[in-house]
Amino acid sequence: MTLRELKTAEASWVRGIFTMPHADKGDPAGDPVLRALLGAGKSGHRTVLSLKFPYFPKLGKPLPRPGSDEMKTELRRLDAVLPAVLDKVDILTIGNEPFIECPREEWNNGVVNAFYETVARHVIEYRADRLPDNGKTELYMGSLNNLANPQWTGKGTERWMAYVRDTPEIKGTDIHPHVLNLEETDAFLDYVLPRLGPDKKFLVTEFSLVRLWGEHLGDRVSPEYARKYGTPGDTKVWQVIKNALDAPFPERRWYDFLRTSPWFEDNTNFLRDQTRRFRDTGRLAVATYGMGQDAAMSTDFGPDSTPWLLNSLFATRTVRRRPDGSPAPNHAWLDSFKALQHS
Repeated sequence: MTLRELKTAEASWVRGIFTMPHADKGDPAGDPVLRALLGAGKSGHRTVLSLKFPYFPKLGKPLPRPGSDEMKTELRRLDAVLPAVLDKVDILTIGNEPFIECPREEWNNGVVNAFYETVARHVIEYRADRLPDNGKTELYMGSLNNLANPQWTGKGTERWMAYVRDTPEIKGTDIHPHVLNLEETDAFLDYVLPRLGPDKKFLVTEFSLVRLWGEHLGDRVSPEYARKYGTPGDTKVWQVIKNALDAPFPERRWYDFLRTSPWFEDNTNFLRDQTRRFRDTGRLAVATYGMGQDAAMSTDFGPDSTPWLLNSLFATRTVRRRPDGSPAPNHAWLDSFKALQHS
């Protein structure tokens, strides 16, 4: 993402993620993510920063307990990051995806809540000590995932929402509805809205139909696409995407691939319709959407990959750059995104 893409998309907000162990590498103010985000703020954009605490199950590390040496390490990292961002970013989200980024056995035994509540209290106290008027940065907790699945709600999410509701310094919670359809998002709203209380809002720093796209990776390409581009009729969707990543397509070929895929083309109003649903609640703070196809989306793409790159506003890896060096828009999303900035 560059400022040029932000200008092309007419974006008014920018969201970034800071992974907390990166604070051990030196002054966080010099971190590329924070430099880019703060630079966007100086250029007139409003900004959201999510603090990521990576304790993924595959790492085999439990969340730090309050008072432990491991918790002291996390609070030390916070003390390094907060001077660089408080009163500079508009919204600070405490946590990225806490129930994904911790062992599952810690969801409902109070451990995930105790960790993030300790972090939140530290941020609140740090801000109060140094900014008597609290400055401009609002605090949110983030982010809840998969709320349409009952296995992802329970004691942990109930306590999460109670903390958000009962802590005056916390303005609300973030949600990440990556769903199969619009109706599935209603489960997110039905869960958080009654539990927020009357004065709190919700963020949506990520949302998409990526679960729907994933269900169609094994489909055959359309006969129209196969005829036009001389592709074998049994070519799978995931193979076309991999081919485009290996040797980026001309714009027209990428657009034809998506245009002739009914599972995609029938949902090209998703960005508009989903944002309207968020706004119609009257409780939306900010919704943000993915800009480009980064390396994590694109490396070793195969039949079981998560096709995040179909969401992006710009086809930065599947389509050749334009003659002026700018990335081509992805099919469908950019016009909707621009219209939403003005509606």
